[in-house]
Amino acid sequence: MDDLVRSIRYPVETPPEAGQVIEVADGVFWARMPLPMALDHVNIYILDDGDGWTVIDTGLDWPKCRAAWQVLLDGPLSAKPVRRVLITHHHPDHIGMAGWFQSELNAEMLITRTAWLFARMLLLDVQTEASSASVDFWKAAGMPGDKIQERLAERPFNFADVLAPLPLGFTRIADGDLLQMAGRNWRVRTGHGHAPEHATMWSEDDNLVLAGDQFIPSISPNLGVYPTEPEADPVTEWLESCSRFQPFAQEDHFVLPGHKLPFFGLPTRLDQMIENHVSALDRLEAALATPATAVECFMPVFKREIRGTQYGLAMAEAVAHCLHLWHTGRATRHRREDGAWVYEAVTK
Repeated sequence: MDDLVRSIRYPVETPPEAGQVIEVADGVFWARMPLPMALDHVNIYILDDGDGWTVIDTGLDWPKCRAAWQVLLDGPLSAKPVRRVLITHHHPDHIGMAGWFQSELNAEMLITRTAWLFARMLLLDVQTEASSASVDFWKAAGMPGDKIQERLAERPFNFADVLAPLPLGFTRIADGDLLQMAGRNWRVRTGHGHAPEHATMWSEDDNLVLAGDQFIPSISPNLGVYPTEPEADPVTEWLESCSRFQPFAQEDHFVLPGHKLPFFGLPTRLDQMIENHVSALDRLEAALATPATAVECFMPVFKREIRGTQYGLAMAEAVAHCLHLWHTGRATRHRREDGAWVYEAVTK
């Protein structure tokens, strides 16, 4: 693993300051938007199309993001209009301001159909209290009763809290499409696991890859299961996607990710991302020699204790790994009287 870590290279080690851009390739600019969480930023890329800009992802619809965008629009981007917004996937830190660009700046939105449908559905699904499906999901994961009561006393998070309204209408992009941006032809390749039909764009004229959250250095994108699809297997989708990307990945690809720093070493990073989950699954299978619920499996999955605001994402990912073992026949499960699924490794 040490050799793999050494082969990830960061040509630009200092990110742009708020309201500033760094030109990372001819006509391709890197900016950052703040996020109100431990991962405190999302990367934005702005491509010069000659008569206007194409923006890749947008950040949350949140006052600090709006203010940061206004600085960019009044400063580095003021010479020409934003004509297009391309969204890599439906998560709110990426699509949050897209509707604002559409309605206020008359920008065209490019996005995969599944990503748009997910965002539109979640935007309209506003809940003032936890749904019975959510409570059932928490119980099935083995969430302790006192933590369930804490959540029941809180207003649930809604996508609408951090997404600008999405006008009806979008331009669909799909796997295999060819796009023209910044004087280059870009091939769309989609992945799954972290988000359904997540778009990545690979330049066919040089070495650039616009990666969203599909390829991030140093951290693993969350692979979570949620009440919307409580028995999904995003781990299989993720591993299959990483394997499918491997034949295209070259050492000289300059990857522009949704978080952290742009990097070289995509073949190594794909190997790391596969190995990370394969190792977690092996640790989990060994631990499940003693039957356990998903929330009792944080240590084998993450190799550390989980506390505070990390709990929800960690639970979703622990459920995903337990379900993967069950779906692939490496574990069985039974339902406890309190509604929790208890997983146990299959004896070899």
